[in-house]
Amino acid sequence: MDNLINTTEKIVELLSGDDTLLTFDHPKIPKEKLYLPGPHAIDEVFGISDRNPKTLINLSRIYNHGRLGGTGYLSVLPVDQGIEHTGGSSFAPNPDYFDPENIIELAMEGGCNAVATTLGGLALHARKYAHKIPFIAKINHNELMTYPNKYDQILFGTVPEAWNLGAAAIGATIYFGSKESNRQIVEIAEAFEQAHELGMATVLWCYTRNNDFKTSKNDYHTAADLTGQANHLGVTIKADLIKQKLPDCNGGFTDLKFGKTHPDMYQKLVSDHPIDLCRYQVINCYMGKIGLINSGGASGGAEDFADAVRTAVINKRAGGSGLISGRKAFQRPMNEGIKLLNLIQDVYLNDEITVA
Repeated sequence: MDNLINTTEKIVELLSGDDTLLTFDHPKIPKEKLYLPGPHAIDEVFGISDRNPKTLINLSRIYNHGRLGGTGYLSVLPVDQGIEHTGGSSFAPNPDYFDPENIIELAMEGGCNAVATTLGGLALHARKYAHKIPFIAKINHNELMTYPNKYDQILFGTVPEAWNLGAAAIGATIYFGSKESNRQIVEIAEAFEQAHELGMATVLWCYTRNNDFKTSKNDYHTAADLTGQANHLGVTIKADLIKQKLPDCNGGFTDLKFGKTHPDMYQKLVSDHPIDLCRYQVINCYMGKIGLINSGGASGGAEDFADAVRTAVINKRAGGSGLISGRKAFQRPMNEGIKLLNLIQDVYLNDEITVA
């Protein structure tokens, strides 16, 4: 009981007095309409699906590992920034993570459900760790060596490679809204089907990407309506988990004047409260049947712990399934990274923080 009180006090302190994140209780979509995270998710959602027994086993491995094991919530360490953002910029704050073994060790010591990183890094250490922590093998990336930079995700490996190194799941990114998105959707839909046939789970980074999504008024890459629709496309190609950035605005379709909208989208389904914006992402994941894990975002130094707690509270209270936080954890000494991951997990372990 003392640990719970201390944890709650720490969370409240880190929220810097933003009481509405803990007291918000009038979402547009009531929680009773959602399928909420819990230990029953695999049986009740995937157990009646077309996922085969081996896929159910690997989903179970992920959901039942680490400090959040058995809760229905997930804490995942993702490290693919060495390709996505260059190795130098990603690992300069802590060069130890140029060695991918340290990435796996951080996930293990941090009590994560799984580690998501590159095929090369996982393959190099597969025999030592594949049976100790679930691997999510990222099969595509945006390489930033093309000049000028372009926004495209290309395959770096194959689904059988991920299966051979013992991965519990494959991970992939689609840049919805980009010129190349149609090809990426087809590629990843086919990869997900092959992964399910081989008995692996599937995780989709559902990101929006188009220069025209950013205007002088707003950056709509993180608008609730655009990211929500990206999620809806992601679950349609049978992602078992959706990774999405936390929404911080809305009205992308209307302000950019594209897509199909309905007034009720902005009046009856969502308000401008952060928890409601995130809930709109959740409802687009088949009303929560497919888990939404929000990304932790870039490292901001001293504010990382507060930012991580805020994101976790919003995700949990919106009906999400957890956090996938990388840079905030690995761009600092390992002992501090472990503390940050554990703090995120404490939000999901705290029964006083409930779904709104």
